[in-house]
Amino acid sequence: MVSAGPVHGRPARRRAAGFTLLEVLIALLFVALALGALMEVGGGNARNVARIKDKTIAQWVATNKATEWRMARRWPNTGRQSGTELMAGREWRWVITVNDTPDPDMRRLDIAVYPDRTGATEPVVVHTAFVGRP
Repeated sequence: MVSAGPVHGRPARRRAAGFTLLEVLIALLFVALALGALMEVGGGNARNVARIKDKTIAQWVATNKATEWRMARRWPNTGRQSGTELMAGREWRWVITVNDTPDPDMRRLDIAVYPDRTGATEPVVVHTAFVGRP
């Protein structure tokens, strides 16, 4: 005699091994969310690396301009001067503002460096240096 199974004479079905469509969709949703978050973090890191690189190179330009003033042993006139400098294969625009200090034998140089090709209005760095009377 064959057992009819639990429901009104129909044979019992075995559940197939594997995932249902709903389970697969939920798993794909979690994977998509995780990948999106990873891409956002990776993009943010890439932007930060580029920003830090620009700041480092701009700081070198500013430091070089301050060193040029110190080595020239010239007394700078107060006011503004500007120019461009090639550094790391890029052109950088610098603006030096020379101001008096409370010490009559010292001048303050505020050196702002801009990425020249972008026409930016905000400097990447502003470096302050002091030059003594020769």
